Amino acid sequence: MSFKIIVIGTSLGGLSALKNILVNLPLDFLTPIAIVQHRHKDSDRTLQALLQEHTSLPIREVEDKQEILPGQIYLAPPDYHLLVEPGYFALSTDEPVSFARPSIDVLFESAADIYREQVIGVILTGANQDGTQGLKKVQAHKGITIVQEPATAESSIMPKAAIAAVAVDWIVSLSEIAPLLVNLCDYIRK
Repeated sequence: MSFKIIVIGTSLGGLSALKNILVNLPLDFLTPIAIVQHRHKDSDRTLQALLQEHTSLPIREVEDKQEILPGQIYLAPPDYHLLVEPGYFALSTDEPVSFARPSIDVLFESAADIYREQVIGVILTGANQDGTQGLKKVQAHKGITIVQEPATAESSIMPKAAIAAVAVDWIVSLSEIAPLLVNLCDYIRK
């Protein structure tokens, strides 16, 4: 069984955490990655540019009805929820969830509903509890759940909340996340 998508959620401290993961993914990494990074609703494309410096995999901010393609990294645009549909993304301006839009929970729950056990959910550093319900749903659908070891997080609140609420498959330090993702997804190519 191959994975259809990796969903990553982060907030405070997320930029450096995401850089650490992306720089360690190989050029031939094919599983699409969708990222919710909490940021101000008036943010520009600086996040995309900063992250692109650390990977040769293409990074783009999602547009509504954009097709999900292998080997791509997708960012939720500021002030929109990012949802997974069969084969493509949808954007929503529904009310904030856990005070956030984009919400990690919304991305994770929609991915779990569509791709079930073919989802890998990753919670990184952050200063609120967004992502906990979404990770719970990924687990309920037999997807893989990964949480950054709180001691290696700039803000441990989000990882601790996820660990407290979900029997997580993997709790690993930040430096171990990219190798773990490669190992989990690598057997597709063998």
